Amino acid sequence: MNLEQFFTEYPKVALGFSGGVDSAYLLYAASKYAKEVRAYYVKSAFQPAFELEDARKLADEIGADMKVIHVDVLRDEQVAANPSDRCYYCKRQIFGTISSVAKEDGYTVLLDGTNASDDADDRPGMKALGELRVLSPLRLCGLTKQEIRERSKEAGLFTWNKPSYACLATRVATGEKITAEKLEIIEQAEDYLFSLGFSDFRVRTYQGHARLEIPKEQTELLLQHREEILQKLKESFLSVSLDLNAR
Repeated sequence: MNLEQFFTEYPKVALGFSGGVDSAYLLYAASKYAKEVRAYYVKSAFQPAFELEDARKLADEIGADMKVIHVDVLRDEQVAANPSDRCYYCKRQIFGTISSVAKEDGYTVLLDGTNASDDADDRPGMKALGELRVLSPLRLCGLTKQEIRERSKEAGLFTWNKPSYACLATRVATGEKITAEKLEIIEQAEDYLFSLGFSDFRVRTYQGHARLEIPKEQTELLLQHREEILQKLKESFLSVSLDLNAR
């Protein structure tokens, strides 16, 4: 099966849209092959502001219909408690909300951007998608991450080389409670590093301490800005360290 065949079978679809590489290409393909598609972006404390900006930009560029839904993910105590399977409870809440809103809008088929490179055995969130009967066309059609990037580049999508960006909740150590305040501090720290020219990095936190995961090719940039980074991040964190095991 290819995507054109998929959308012939499912001509009217709703898409859980993140603005990342995978869902961006899927929205492009759906806009090309489906008779009707609406993208649903969930804005929560787990998504930084730039993700919504990218989602809107992509939807505008391809002329796709996009609806923004606001969800308070931290109202679910099982999400806020941050267990190892937090993603399961989060996906249940987010895609359950999208499903309800989409059905009110007349859409009964819900899609997500999971691709063939994603390991189902290591993703609690995929269990939730299965329970909610969310379809993953990229995975069903055997499209890997690399193939999606190549097709996105051919299609002229600015997301083709966008770095993978896991939600802000992944920055908080498993078992440590997630709060809106922690997420805001992390987002501000990452925004600051973005402003200095860093990319594809993480600012992780544990009990008030920050640990930076910086690609090794950006080590020189890190050393150039070492003092100012320490000064800035110590306004919010007890200490700042570098993870030498990071990619």
